Order: sequence, then C-alpha cells, then structure tokens
Amino acid sequence: MNEATIGRNYAETLLALARKEGEQEEWGALIEALAAAMREDRMLKTFLESPKLAASHKIEILGKALGKRVPRLFLRFLDTVIMKRRQMLIPAIATEYRALIDESEDRVHANVTVAREPAEPELDAMARQLSRLFGKRVVPHITLNPAILGGVIVKVGDTVMDGSVRRRLATLRSRMLATVTR
Repeated sequence: MNEATIGRNYAETLLALARKEGEQEEWGALIEALAAAMREDRMLKTFLESPKLAASHKIEILGKALGKRVPRLFLRFLDTVIMKRRQMLIPAIATEYRALIDESEDRVHANVTVAREPAEPELDAMARQLSRLFGKRVVPHITLNPAILGGVIVKVGDTVMDGSVRRRLATLRSRMLATVTR
C-alpha cells in the first residue's frame, strides 16, 4: 500500500474518534499542526524517524510534550500510530483528514491568482460565484501575481480557468496575426 492509502485509513479512524468527541475541526487543527512541525522542525522529524529510540520512549516523550494541550483520546491515537511505526505518515494523515472533512462538508479549495489584493467584498463575491459554478462551497486561497495584469486564474483540482487579461491579450494577438497571414 502507498502512503496516501495508509494515511487515509488512519485519517478515517482519527475522524471517527473526533466525531465521537464532537471536535472534528479542533482535531484537524491538531494533526495539521503536528504535521507542520514535522516538516519545519528537523529535530522533531529526526526524533520521530530514529530507529534507535523505542516506540515506548517516543510515546513517553510526546506525552510529556503534549500533555494537557491535546485531548487524551487524540494522544492515544498518536500512541497507536507510533507503536505501529507509522509516525512518518503523520503529514499524509493530516492531508487525508482535511480531504475527508472537505468531502463531508461538500467543500473544495481553489487556488486563485489575481493581479492585486482583492477587497473583502470582492473576495466574498468571488467565493459565492465559484461556489455556484462548482456546486460546492469553495474556499479561495489567494495568490498575487501582477504579471497577469488583471482578471483571475482559478485552479480547483485538475481544472484551470484562466480569465487573466494577459491570456485574453495573447488570444487576441494570435487571432489578429492569424487574420493578417491569410
């Protein structure tokens, strides 16, 4: 099995536990924070991946570090992940967990590229329009790129919609050149 499949299995278990406690979003934030810490903190990553340290020792140290900051059931989930030697899959588990939450809430994430920072009303209107277009609640993630001159480029999954002024000008140019060469 690949990492995503294994990560999804653990994420499904984590989601079931989180729903039992009524804390889906909170637990999502916890697993994402742990995944981010693993990506950013080389010492934490080395600690977790070290085969020289026993799983019980890792669990003990994590228990002391996280202590009262996380729910006991969440900590027990982490204990199981470590005992099964799957701790390096925590980033994959976090990714799959977020995907499961998004699926259950009929939500998609869109990468939106704009030339300038949109005002709050523009952002809300964009989110509503995209939600209507995709038939799901769209969460836009804004990226600034002045090179597109204006308009917007939206990417959701494999779908890309390029409504940038730069692309429109390029299309107009190619049409004009095509008519001149005929």
